[in-house]
Amino acid sequence: MIEANLVKIYLSTAVLFFAVDILWLGVVAKNFYNKHLGQFFRDRVNWIAAILFYLLYILGIMIFAILPGIASASLSRTAILGVLYGLFTYATYDLTNLATLKDWPKVIVVVDILWGMVLCGLVSTGGFLVATRLL
Repeated sequence: MIEANLVKIYLSTAVLFFAVDILWLGVVAKNFYNKHLGQFFRDRVNWIAAILFYLLYILGIMIFAILPGIASASLSRTAILGVLYGLFTYATYDLTNLATLKDWPKVIVVVDILWGMVLCGLVSTGGFLVATRLL
């Protein structure tokens, strides 16, 4: 029974994550990222790498934000842990790129880290609400 609920939480979190992230990357900030990172983009996406990343990243949101929030029955704890997860993971990516890649845009570092915090906070909160209200 608990395994089925974990799968449901994972799947609902994944749907929410993709909806929010696709809206951001594909609509809201598409031109921003193309302007600043266009020279880094591949001609074709490596879908295997992308899918593996998303599967693992969403699992991380569950492990480090949603499940601890459920265990403490706290929406605010879930949201805070989600925001922190976004901060740490996006900062790792962006600051590493800033440190190692030539001409990595500083504005991307700031915007992307903030986006990671918002995205993970929203998705963690949504995953918690689905888990505690609908399952």
